[in-house]
Amino acid sequence: MKVVVKLDFNLVTNPWIKVVDSRSNKEKLVSMADLFKNAQNYRDLAGEMHVQDLVILRAPLLAILTTVFSRFDAAGEAYDWLNVDEETWMASLADDEVDIDDVQEALLETWENIYQDGKFPDKVVEYLDKYKEGFNLFGENAFYQVSHDVYDRMVPAKNKLSTGTGKVAVRQINRLISESGNSPSIFSPKTALAKDEITLPEFVRWLITYQNFAEVGGNVPKIKKAGSGDSGWLYNIDPVIVKGKNLFETLMFNLVLRPEDEDEILQHPYWEADKITYFSKRVDNLPPNNIAELYTNVAKMMYIDWKDDRPTIYVAKLTKPDTTNAFIEPMTTWNYNQKEGSYYPRVKQKERLSRRMWRNFGFYIKSSNDGDHEPGVVRWIDKLKEEDILPEDMLVNLETINFVKADTKNQAPYFEVYDNMSINAGVLFDRNQATFWPKRIEDTVTMTQKVGDDFWRFARNLGELRGLKDATLTDFANKLSAKFYDQLNEPFNNWLASLRIGPEPDDEIMRWKQILKKEVAKAGSRVLQSATPKDIVGRRNQESKEVTNIFVLYNRMQYFVKKDLE
Repeated sequence: MKVVVKLDFNLVTNPWIKVVDSRSNKEKLVSMADLFKNAQNYRDLAGEMHVQDLVILRAPLLAILTTVFSRFDAAGEAYDWLNVDEETWMASLADDEVDIDDVQEALLETWENIYQDGKFPDKVVEYLDKYKEGFNLFGENAFYQVSHDVYDRMVPAKNKLSTGTGKVAVRQINRLISESGNSPSIFSPKTALAKDEITLPEFVRWLITYQNFAEVGGNVPKIKKAGSGDSGWLYNIDPVIVKGKNLFETLMFNLVLRPEDEDEILQHPYWEADKITYFSKRVDNLPPNNIAELYTNVAKMMYIDWKDDRPTIYVAKLTKPDTTNAFIEPMTTWNYNQKEGSYYPRVKQKERLSRRMWRNFGFYIKSSNDGDHEPGVVRWIDKLKEEDILPEDMLVNLETINFVKADTKNQAPYFEVYDNMSINAGVLFDRNQATFWPKRIEDTVTMTQKVGDDFWRFARNLGELRGLKDATLTDFANKLSAKFYDQLNEPFNNWLASLRIGPEPDDEIMRWKQILKKEVAKAGSRVLQSATPKDIVGRRNQESKEVTNIFVLYNRMQYFVKKDLE
């Protein structure tokens, strides 16, 4: 008699999340229940890539917290503007009209009580127990998947599972490999035979990552009536998060409990949804109107068939949601289209990979009234400081994490971007018109980049002196310029983190100018030391009889730098 072993791997109780333990300083695997009980004891998430940590932070972790504390306060009591079902804990509005100011005030109080307590209430794990079935990797209601029946109902008849279409390999969802059937990954950390081998904890982490960063191409079907393929929500924004001293703080700083209107109050995470209803809605390009649904927004409908502990993955494309004015997203910088009068999430471009956060300071904090829109998490920290929940002298640690798409039809991941900067909360949210630090910092960045332009012109002129032309000349100047900016990153970030309310801003800006002047001299000296005999002899102008050599070019650069620093 054949014994059928029921597969089981539950995200609530089985360890799968990689964290760093604050006490031992070692990595460990924990379950979601363990993480929420002990988040204050873990320093950070520690996945295979920063993007993996970002997606897990958002979903399931922040989606769970947003869902729970949009329904219950810190003591575990349901809010009086909601009807909460005793069995499912799903919520509906108790009245046709809700006072949004009262809602915001109560949610703010909930946030403050949890933060002051220093750990998450038991209500979070109780919620996980309610939805344990939806957090199992296997079963009819498997995590981030649909059943055989739902898949076949949602795709055209020619693409039903029995046809074998829509398959993706493990090597395609593992973003350390990101290999399609047509394009082998040359620099994969695994051998060809091992690329589809994976442990269950590892598989869960990459499954969540794939649902946020997926290709749009590939020989996979669309669900019926779907429009342009969705490559994943995070792929189409410029993510920014606020980092705390431990995982509890990081989760809390990014837990934005502030609906702007009634439509944003009720939360609908993926695991609570009826799948036919959910994927029928995904034919349209409407973005989610609540954070829990947004964070758990999947890029593909997925069915997984397990045989001998190996998955066969089937996916179907969904319609890409419209991101125009999608301010429900709190973790992105924004770009304003003046002609249309609309905002769009910024998307990191391959050509600007070397551009660090501080050079885009104005993306993260409002420094003028000209169409600026701050990331929601930044405005949330500002609100917490304004309400005296967070101290003015707190250091706000901002991180940006993303994948940049390749310039291919498939739009596979090309490069992981990670950067950070830290700044005093009082400085970041300075509203004093006499000092107004955000504008002063933005002007200082602009001034620094003018000096950077001076250095680029010096490099280009040197290239011309060496007889370089066209693309080779531009490439030479860009490489020297990139080295110069790499040299500036640490001192500028240190200067930024050192700023405080109190010292005279003009004195602090002068301090940076002195640092910048030294860095220019250091970078110029490095170029001079590598001068060739031809650079030193230079070239004589036949008409003016003037000689241009590397020293003339360097002195000319220093003249313009001096003017820019005045």
